[in-house]
Amino acid sequence: MEFRIYYEDTDAGGVVYHARYLGFFERGRCEFLRERGLSVRELAERGCIFPVVRMEIDFRAPAVLDDLVRVETEVLEVGKTSFTVGQQVVRCLDGKLLVGGKVTLVCVGPGMKPKRLPAELIQALMPETP
Repeated sequence: MEFRIYYEDTDAGGVVYHARYLGFFERGRCEFLRERGLSVRELAERGCIFPVVRMEIDFRAPAVLDDLVRVETEVLEVGKTSFTVGQQVVRCLDGKLLVGGKVTLVCVGPGMKPKRLPAELIQALMPETP
């Protein structure tokens, strides 16, 4: 998923404010699922939401106003009730890795009780085989 960095994304120093990357990662995860035929909204309507339970982030280089960046998402692990993805924000102009992260989400239902991942989500998260 590609998008441009706007003034609202930056801090007083003119670089992307660190917390904005959490939103960038969220958008990347939603689009990753959408590309695989799933809607986060429809999953939520069926009683499955996916809160983040763990996140690791490495800030390597700053993104600045007007940069075109890309969020890349890959599945690292799929469990019974959770999954982990690796995500990167890369500057499109030169392919430079700006931020890398690892995010674990758990499937919960009513009352925030963990529940099994839906079958269609597991299928969407599995690597494509030729």
